[in-house]
Amino acid sequence: MGILEVKGVNKRFGGLLALDDVNLSIQQNTVHAIIGPNGAGKSTLLNCFIGKLLPDSGTVKFDNSSLIGLKPFQINQAGISRVFQTPEVFADLSILENVMIPAFAHRDGAFHLAPFRSLAKETAIREQAEKILQDVGLVDERHQLASAMSRGNKRRLEMAMCLVQQPKLLLLDEPTAGMARADTNNTIDLLKSINEAHNITFVVIEHDMHVVFSLADRISVLSQGHVIVEDHPSNIKGHPKVQEAYLGTAETQ
Repeated sequence: MGILEVKGVNKRFGGLLALDDVNLSIQQNTVHAIIGPNGAGKSTLLNCFIGKLLPDSGTVKFDNSSLIGLKPFQINQAGISRVFQTPEVFADLSILENVMIPAFAHRDGAFHLAPFRSLAKETAIREQAEKILQDVGLVDERHQLASAMSRGNKRRLEMAMCLVQQPKLLLLDEPTAGMARADTNNTIDLLKSINEAHNITFVVIEHDMHVVFSLADRISVLSQGHVIVEDHPSNIKGHPKVQEAYLGTAETQ
């Protein structure tokens, strides 16, 4: 039994069958990549994981509890966080303040930015945030405004904002989109270190095959809303169904 179990999920938009009997089993503490051509159903599937879309049929279970019908903030509270294609940070706040804020999210999903009621609580959260910033290599810049950061460092900050919530599962939607190769490689190293140090399961949606094959323990390939292959990366590259549907010649350098 995986930490995330998807069984028989279907989703239709009018006459378009976006997800067709999707079955996945994501094992704990692994990096599981979901790839496929544009329109394959990757984003639709991700949105079913985070409560933005309701499947027409099938089940999605996390830690053996159903996610169907939960609101996005409830799914977040269950232990699932998400990193978006474009890093989302509070530009007018410091790096440290950005990491502290998620720890004070109200149970209704709203952020409460009023002054901290407890100095002891603020101190504890600050220490936790600084430790996480150390983990992602931003502790020395913690008092700088987030607006001045590079895209690569904003990605590091967004990862820190997820880590402070202590998720069990992190969904990464094209985490290296728009990055130069050097920043991409740095992000790969960062994700590897986080996966190892924090025992967090990753589900990665990514078009860059260099990223996929550098990170993934297992890969599922979607085509026309259906999982056509799921296997170890070494068996994915030359698989005829994958070559036909999407990969062509995979970039591995």
